[in-house]
Amino acid sequence: MSDIKKFKKELDTFHNSEATRKSSNKIINVICAKSDNYIGGSADLSGSNGTKCNNHKIISKEDFTGNYIHYGVREHAMVAIMNGINIHDKFKSFGGTFLVFSDYLRPSIRLASLMKLPIILVFTHDSIGVGEDGPTHQPVEHLSSLRAIPNLNVFRPADAIETSECWELMIKQTDTTSAICLSRQNLPQLRNKININNVKNLVGFGAYILYQSREANSISIFASGSELSIAMDVAKNLEKKQIGCKVISVPCQEIFWEQSLEYQMAILCNNTLKIAIEAGNDQSWSKFIGPHGAFFGVENFGKSGKNSDVYSHFGLTVEKITKKILKIINPAN
Repeated sequence: MSDIKKFKKELDTFHNSEATRKSSNKIINVICAKSDNYIGGSADLSGSNGTKCNNHKIISKEDFTGNYIHYGVREHAMVAIMNGINIHDKFKSFGGTFLVFSDYLRPSIRLASLMKLPIILVFTHDSIGVGEDGPTHQPVEHLSSLRAIPNLNVFRPADAIETSECWELMIKQTDTTSAICLSRQNLPQLRNKININNVKNLVGFGAYILYQSREANSISIFASGSELSIAMDVAKNLEKKQIGCKVISVPCQEIFWEQSLEYQMAILCNNTLKIAIEAGNDQSWSKFIGPHGAFFGVENFGKSGKNSDVYSHFGLTVEKITKKILKIINPAN
């Protein structure tokens, strides 16, 4: 645990844009460097998922002394095997695939959650940000679908610091299954550019205020993962028009709903217009934005193209979201 905290501290001076799947791989290297009880793996996507670290040794039919399994294109079998590994007192397991393929392993995830197994599922390529791979590889309904499973924490970090905090929480779990959803595309570092307490594990609150305007706040913008930077830029745009905003990062909805009622009310119970931005469908956001809020996301299958073009096609750009919010505030304009 102290190694993750040390790694997180080093991120205070890390300002390069980086895909959260790559940030996750760095953290896996930190975790596995000093522990031999983690069995990693991937369903034929080790390089893309970033689940294999530098000191992993492959388990084969000739040699069972390793700590990494190439599962092949067998997502359901992978998680079933991970469940079996995790039942053993000594071992904990993590395994990866693309988020869109979580459909193939859903029965095994459900059993892991039912049996209270703290396996860790690493889902990369988590949105339309996949780009050219097109709608067959672009998850849309998957985040909401996973969030519907009891006893499953679904994490979606926005940058390297949030990713490290997610891993810190996941490896501490003893009876809750975890899924971490990570970007293919590079994302800006947000937390180390804001005057915020990075010593605390803020992901541990499920949702937290990342930024708020000096002006009186009339809009609350909720976002996760790759859309958090969009939310930040929308807030800055609205500030230029003297509209105060609060930006709330929501890396794990399940953990947020476990917080005290007082904390939930501090985040949710105000007279602001509630906005949510996530490159998926809206099913898991209604409790945040209420019946009068607005959701910006993806309600149809994705498109093949540059990820920036696909985001623009679905209206997930700073300019388009800002324009629509202004129309909501003042329909006459």
